This record gives sequence, C-alpha cells and structure tokens, in this order.
Amino acid sequence: MKWEQAIQDYRKYLKLERGLSENTLQNYQRDVEKLIGFIEGDTDMPSPLSIDQETLSAFVYELGKSVAPRSQARIISGLNSFFNYLTFEQHRKDNPMELIESPKLGRKLPDTLSVEEIDSLIRAIDLSKPEGERNRAMLETLYGCGLRVSELVQLRISDLFFEEDFIRVTGKGNKQRFVPIGGVNQKYIELYRHQVRVHQEIDKGHEDILFLNRRGRGLSRAMIFTIIRDLGEKIGLRKTISPHTFRHSFATHLLENGADLRAIQQMLGHESITTTEIYMHVDRRHLSSVLEKYHPRR
Repeated sequence: MKWEQAIQDYRKYLKLERGLSENTLQNYQRDVEKLIGFIEGDTDMPSPLSIDQETLSAFVYELGKSVAPRSQARIISGLNSFFNYLTFEQHRKDNPMELIESPKLGRKLPDTLSVEEIDSLIRAIDLSKPEGERNRAMLETLYGCGLRVSELVQLRISDLFFEEDFIRVTGKGNKQRFVPIGGVNQKYIELYRHQVRVHQEIDKGHEDILFLNRRGRGLSRAMIFTIIRDLGEKIGLRKTISPHTFRHSFATHLLENGADLRAIQQMLGHESITTTEIYMHVDRRHLSSVLEKYHPRR
C-alpha cells in the first residue's frame, strides 16, 4: 500500500464512519503529510505498512525542534489515529505510535472578555455601512449563543426557530443541537435580514445562508477573524481575540452567574463534561460564592 492510497482510504473512513468535517479531514491529512515530508528523502522510503517506531520517534524528535508542544501533541494524536485505522482495517498488526509519548502540556485557560469589553467591541461597529448590521448580528450571535465560528458561517435561515426562541446549530461531525437565543439577539438578526440582506443579490446555492458577504455568498471563517481583530484594534483592546473568545466568554459569564455546568455543556455542544469543566478554572470566585450559598456549614 502506497501513502497516497492510505491517505485516500483514511479520509473516506473519517468522513463516512466518523462523520468529520472537511476542515478536520484536512488537518488529519496534513499530519500524515508532515510525516511523508520527513521520510521521502530516504533511499529506502518506508510504506505506511512497513514504517517502524524508530523512524517515527526520529520524526517526533525533529518535530520538537520547530513546533510548539501543543501543536506537536496534536500531530502525534493525528498520526496515532492514522495507524489505529490501519490496524483496525488489518493492514498492519501493530500501531508503531503506541509507545511514543506526547509532550506534557499544562492546561491552557481560555481567554475571555468582560461584558464591558464585548459592549465596546459591538459599539465600535460602523452601522452606517451595510455590513455594520450584519457584523453586529454576527457578534451578538457568537456571544449570545456561544457558537463556534464554523457554526456561525453555516447558520441558515431555516435554522431559525424564533417563535420557540431556539436556533438549530450544526456542530462538529455534522451533529445538530438546539441552542436558546434571546430576544435582543433575535432583534439584531431580524434587523439585518429585513434592512440589509433583503436588498442583496444572492448567489445561487446561498439563498438559505444567513450571513452573506458583499457578493451574496457565505462568509469565510477568515473574514470573521478579520472583522473581530479590526474591531479590537479600533478600541485599543490589549488582548489577542478571535471568534472563539466570544464562545469562551459566553460560557464563563453563564458560569459566573450561576448557570448549571450540564446546561452549558449542552449549549456548547461538548461531548464530554470534562471539556466544559475548563471554565471552572477561569474564575475561582464563582466556586467561593457557590460554597457560601449552598454549604450547610456556611
């Protein structure tokens, strides 16, 4: 089996069996391609079925010289998944990544914005321009519903259930969930839809996409990053922010105000509660207030 065929079969498996998105498929493929780039200069270039632990250890060692520990750990995880697939399909008898350890990582706490900082960013939007109403509606949706940027750009008009105060969100692995949406957020989406979007010429195939660019097509994730970065610079914010910062802020503010962790997990679309538990470490004042309020000895 050649590397090209192995990658092709692996991608089909990830898409059909695990239901992963195209972005995730590309990330997994890049992990394997990095390994191929390391070995392709060898006179005896090993195949996916013959490559051994020694070669993989050398690759990981070289990787550590140029890649941050977190990125290194992700690539190791991707390769581990690739060789697990080959053993699962009985192409190999063993997984040569099995004994290769990832670098030890400290838990990275998410960056958050205060309510005042979020208000400042939204106030900085130029509403005199047609895209102003769109940008305000997008930021309010990121913060008001805790969406991932990929979920925001995929949001459709047919996903809006405002009579029930919910939106339908398509998350990782094309898994759908319903997320509550507040009246303020609904108001800004409706303003954008009926004052701006209704006057746009929409490209064929994008009629149901909620947030559109000037050419009447769906926005890219990179465009959302740029909009948020520019607003941060405009107000002189001394933080590195991204669309995900709004998602972190959504979860953190809910937790600080007494929301149940399980409810936050459902709204964020986390498969495991341990992923949501990282927000317990963001502001320990919340833990003290819970103890003061609920413990019988207090």
